Amino acid sequence: MPAQSSPPRTDSRPGGRSARIRAAVHQAVKELLTDEARDALTIPVIAARAGVHATTVYRRWGSVGELLADVATSRFSGDLVVPDTGSLREDLKRYAYDLAKDLNDPDTLTLVRAIVGTGGENAGVCRMERQRQLEAIIQREQARGNEAPDVERAVDALLAPLYYRAVFTDQPPSPEWARTLVSHLLPA
Repeated sequence: MPAQSSPPRTDSRPGGRSARIRAAVHQAVKELLTDEARDALTIPVIAARAGVHATTVYRRWGSVGELLADVATSRFSGDLVVPDTGSLREDLKRYAYDLAKDLNDPDTLTLVRAIVGTGGENAGVCRMERQRQLEAIIQREQARGNEAPDVERAVDALLAPLYYRAVFTDQPPSPEWARTLVSHLLPA
């Protein structure tokens, strides 16, 4: 009877060598973003800080932009709780308030600015998780049988001004100001 072969692995072991390398590289990126100018962020510098060979980083991520996108995806996934107060207006006010607080965190802001600086499709990673969170709030309101704005309109009214103010101005988005954005989306 021939020996049965196990199916090929399609994922890495959680907690294995791959996870340790990913964690070390992510940590190195975070440290370098706070310690150095963004221009000093190169694959060889990141690899040296992480204690891995540069080819390992190139093989896994390919570019600084891709690596920053991975760090951001990891950072932004599930970090804000999607509120459920029973009121769309209150959910959006809490969400905008929490997002503004997050964007005022120096580490978050440094990461967002670095990703935007790489340009291209990687810049969208800052928006993707936030857009999914807004979708969840809006879909929940629609499931209640209530009218709600479409997601694109919510992104334009809430995410766009918050990220614009955080990334491109010297006037950080205050949590109180962020709550007022909801009135533009949902006039009384």
